[in-house]
Amino acid sequence: MVESRPAVIHVERDGMELRAVDSGPVDGEPVVLLHGFPQRVSSWERVTPLLHADGLRTIALDQRGYCASARPRGRRAYRMSELVGDVIALLDTAGLPDAHVVGHDWGAAVAWGVAGAHPGRVRSLTAVSVPHPAAFLKAMVVSDQLLRSWYMGFFQLPVIPELVLTSPGSRPARALAGMGMTPEMIERYRAEMVTDGAVRGGLGWYRALPFASPRAATARVSVPTTFVWSDDDPALGRGGAALTGRYVDGDYRFVELNGVSHWIPEERPVELADAIISRVTGQAPRAV
Repeated sequence: MVESRPAVIHVERDGMELRAVDSGPVDGEPVVLLHGFPQRVSSWERVTPLLHADGLRTIALDQRGYCASARPRGRRAYRMSELVGDVIALLDTAGLPDAHVVGHDWGAAVAWGVAGAHPGRVRSLTAVSVPHPAAFLKAMVVSDQLLRSWYMGFFQLPVIPELVLTSPGSRPARALAGMGMTPEMIERYRAEMVTDGAVRGGLGWYRALPFASPRAATARVSVPTTFVWSDDDPALGRGGAALTGRYVDGDYRFVELNGVSHWIPEERPVELADAIISRVTGQAPRAV
């Protein structure tokens, strides 16, 4: 095992520069980590040391709209096809024909998209919190998911969501605390999202939803897949979680974490790392 210090991979795409943090053993199995909203690569900091200790190399991408050097204007720039293309560009820049892909929240949506559109580039998939897109859409009809997802409609409004999410008052903190964020996580949100100007870019992902491709959203996934879901997630109910396995061909595992909110990487890093390592190695999960 050849250890490495964290390095930055610079990914040139469409006149922008995306950046990813490459760390862990140089010769380890590569694991691409995709963060969600409203977070950045630091959301993985409790998980990556556990993966490194098991010999895995991690590449955490600071995604489009979040990375200061990759914040295009216009909703179409945040279509899923563009976000998936960013991950493929990362693999190409890193000289990787394929990798294990892990995503949380919106990062999970991108991970599903990469696995569906480019199965040859994905050794395995671990999706965290967000179910397969087709399962999510069906859950909107057959469960309470539509009510849980009210904020997606709110985020379509111009200007107002930015004003609410960047307000210096207590409103953003109360909303994030209601979603399960700790005071430490909320302070990180203020530093990495508000102060650094990433809120508008993050909202761009939601505002691009009207341009989503139905064909891409319903694409079945054929790579070995693990879906990790938590039963106290206020944004994502059991409906989509229960349906996800229908859209995965082949080896599929479902991991349910009890008493955990939406922020699985921070709340249960050991269990999440175990699920990732088990998927990467193809072995049974270890007892935690």
